[in-house]
Amino acid sequence: MHEYTSRVRVWGLTCPGFPEEVSRARRWTRDILRGSPLADDAVLIVSELSTNALLHTSSGGERGSFHLALAVAPQVIALSVTDDGGGGAPKAEHQDQDAEHGRGLGMVSALAHRVVVQGADGGYTVTAELFVNAQRGGHPC
Repeated sequence: MHEYTSRVRVWGLTCPGFPEEVSRARRWTRDILRGSPLADDAVLIVSELSTNALLHTSSGGERGSFHLALAVAPQVIALSVTDDGGGGAPKAEHQDQDAEHGRGLGMVSALAHRVVVQGADGGYTVTAELFVNAQRGGHPC
């Protein structure tokens, strides 16, 4: 394969740490994935991860920001949100069904086929992978 003919496409977007930027992140994701059967799940995942970055890290503070990366390959869509740090490591919490907060990463884990958290106090990246031809919780066919 020629090095310039990769079948993986990658996009990136850096957003200032304002709440209205979450809707911008959703629109950006929907535009890129237009026509994909996984677009709705991807938009919801980006919304949750972006909101978490703003609420729980320095990304939501003065001069804060968060970065999105979206990689599309024939078998997988990978969505990553990187925060500015200043919060604890992201983790899925088990809340009761009436809780108003604390369910976002759990929902991301339920939608995605795999969720990976990387980083340290200087910033965390949460990557959610959606396998194109798989049932939730499974592997690509």
